[in-house]
Amino acid sequence: MGSNISKLWAARIATTLAVGLSVLAGTVQGQSFPTKQITIVVPTAAGGANDAMARLVAQGLSQRLGKPVIVENKAGANGAIASEYVAQAAPDGHVILFGYIATHAINPALQKLRYDPVADFEPIGLVAASPTLLVVNNNVKAKNMQELVALMKAKPGSFSYASAGNGTAPHFAAELLKLSTGVDMLHVPYKGSAPAIMDTIGGTTQLMLPSLFTAYPQVKGGKLRALGLVGDKRSAVMPDVPTLAEQGIKNVSMSQWYGLFAPAKTPKAVVDRLNKELNATLAEKNVVKKIEEQGADVETSSPEQMKSLVQRELTRWRGVVAAAKIKAD
Repeated sequence: MGSNISKLWAARIATTLAVGLSVLAGTVQGQSFPTKQITIVVPTAAGGANDAMARLVAQGLSQRLGKPVIVENKAGANGAIASEYVAQAAPDGHVILFGYIATHAINPALQKLRYDPVADFEPIGLVAASPTLLVVNNNVKAKNMQELVALMKAKPGSFSYASAGNGTAPHFAAELLKLSTGVDMLHVPYKGSAPAIMDTIGGTTQLMLPSLFTAYPQVKGGKLRALGLVGDKRSAVMPDVPTLAEQGIKNVSMSQWYGLFAPAKTPKAVVDRLNKELNATLAEKNVVKKIEEQGADVETSSPEQMKSLVQRELTRWRGVVAAAKIKAD
């Protein structure tokens, strides 16, 4: 009897020591991280809105972590190329992804990819969110959403909308609009937001629903007109532009969010360290100002909160794919 009790206590002590050593090892690992240069992989081309935001974050992280943080652009396949690359990287926090709604919600909801947006990543934290903005070519004779919907219904199929590609946020936002209003318009997918916006400016397509972060410079420069925000509230940078809900169009809302992801099995201590320094960077007034000036809002989170967001978004957009009968290319 006494021997059994001794063995039981010995087992408990061994387990406690093992857990304690594991926690200690994780703490030391987090404190010693990083040991070399960190690469933030951006799934869009250099010079775009995502790239600019990622470089702002990289600068702040570099200052706080004491190691170079560089940006590497791997555009293509609606973010799948970059996402797959990071998913297969060493899980040590030195290669991370600047992911967003397309890489971790919309594209995976549309088609089976060679990465799992939940199982293959450790969320680090949110960076920002930007409402979607409905913009039209300056020759479109509509001053508000009611007039635009009336024009499209009067001439079914005569309007076309541009997107950054099949399975991107502008594509899905337009499909939400079609479901809500019953309008008929042609989808013209491009390889990225830049050519899509340029053709909307030129009149090849009549409208587009990019992020405010992407469209703001063109609207500010008078090259496109904004008819409505596809979000829950007005934007501080465009306070005169009403939401679609204010104009009577319900159930059409899309916040285009951005965040950092590490490969799955990256140690929790490393993820927590990155989250801490990311949130500290995003608390800096100059960083907030630069992000807000481009039409986005700083959004921070814990890794756990971001994981829940990804799971909710996947469920939502899978429902939209089914309802709108959206097909991959």
